Amino acid sequence: MQSFPEGFRAVVIGASGAIGAAMVRQLEADPRCGSVIGLGRKTLPSIDFNDEASVAAAAAALASRGPFHLVVNAAGVLHTTRFAPEKRLSQLDFAQMAETFQVNAFGPAMVLAKFAPLLDRQRAVLAVVSAKVGSIEDNRLGGWYSYRASKAALNMLLKTAAIEVQRAQPNAVLVALHPGTVDSALSAPFRGAEIGRPAAAAAADLLRVIDGLKPEHTASFFSYTGERLPW
Repeated sequence: MQSFPEGFRAVVIGASGAIGAAMVRQLEADPRCGSVIGLGRKTLPSIDFNDEASVAAAAAALASRGPFHLVVNAAGVLHTTRFAPEKRLSQLDFAQMAETFQVNAFGPAMVLAKFAPLLDRQRAVLAVVSAKVGSIEDNRLGGWYSYRASKAALNMLLKTAAIEVQRAQPNAVLVALHPGTVDSALSAPFRGAEIGRPAAAAAADLLRVIDGLKPEHTASFFSYTGERLPW
């Protein structure tokens, strides 16, 4: 991470997931990284997107350990033991949509609100792990209603926040990132082990993209390849 200062400080939310955990490990191994804090439902402090107050509490607890040069939200949900992605309109379910939006959009929105003030004034990136299927322009296959819509909402929240944050913190970069298909619990029911990349490779790709970001890239959506994606 050569674009960040020596001893840079990082926070990874969703550190128990495949991508988040891999990011934490790689940042811990980076000699330029002074500290990396992994957050999740079972950490201290904890962040649970089913508990709005936990996001503010975690930010407040970490404020004295900042400012932070890198904040990544890698938490998200595609399916649970109770539901799978919808293939047809007839499968839409209010509870499933609400839960998906809470984890994929509402929780990350609170991360934007509570962690943006903790960003370093000289060099900082706040990235949210989104998904290419959340691109409205790129939607060619349909299906996966709740997941697509929640990631599209996340993208809009990110872009709107980036515009506001840039006014007060012109050096901050807020971006949405597409990790590609990763071999993880999230992709397991969809041939993830067969067609997905290892989480370590995905994390390395995303960190490489992050390392190359400049202030003019704020309010953008990038693939793990570095390609700019359409909203």
